[in-house]
Amino acid sequence: MKQMTIKAHAKVNIFLKITGHKEGYHTLLSRFVRVEHLYDTIEFVPCICESFTIEGCKDVPMESNTIYKAYKALNEHTGDLDILNFFYAHKVVVTKRIPSQAGLGGGSSDAAAFMRLVKEVCHLMISTDELAKIGSTIGADLPFFIYNYPSANVSGFGEIVEAFEEEELCFALYTPPIGCDTTVVYKTFKMHLLDNITLCSFMGWERLDSRTLLEMIADPILLNDLYSASRIAYPKLKEIAKEGWYFSGSGSTFFKLL
Repeated sequence: MKQMTIKAHAKVNIFLKITGHKEGYHTLLSRFVRVEHLYDTIEFVPCICESFTIEGCKDVPMESNTIYKAYKALNEHTGDLDILNFFYAHKVVVTKRIPSQAGLGGGSSDAAAFMRLVKEVCHLMISTDELAKIGSTIGADLPFFIYNYPSANVSGFGEIVEAFEEEELCFALYTPPIGCDTTVVYKTFKMHLLDNITLCSFMGWERLDSRTLLEMIADPILLNDLYSASRIAYPKLKEIAKEGWYFSGSGSTFFKLL
């Protein structure tokens, strides 16, 4: 019997710079790094189901669940009846460890891991590139998690993912009891900070390894454009920030290298 369990790892953004805004969305350049010690688990468990069933995400309405969105997107794209039939005979069980609204990509990672596992167990004749393209319609972080690189430079709307070879990194994470809504943070950035971006200020960062970047640029505000926006939207972040820690994504997690 095929293994029907997969890990959905968290990520941190070593740096995240907004490069522009077009078609209603922000473009970016960022270094995503997988967090090896923190992951959710997605499992397909035999069960007779009248409809698509997810357990372990009780606080998230089905229509808003990224795994359900991934299921719908795969069905619509492939038209493969094997997917429908499989989930009449299996339920999805999620063991959550990655906190929500924390800048760690938990929802996106769950959806991407789900798609990768469906591809395997349903023998989908679809390339990783095509899977990533489908994933990009659900969320900007999904392509990174679908390619499953330990470290990568991510650009465009999140759909351009280029593996970056570097040493494996270990992180300490600090997630305060504050949830940062990604949509709110991006809207705040657009309103208050978009006009201030200077593209030349981070030229060449994508060529430097993550450890060097963090040693060279100690200011988390310079490294992550969304940190300032998050601090405007969620002022308590200023009070609980720790010296020497960096900020991941739209927050609220801080991290440092071990």
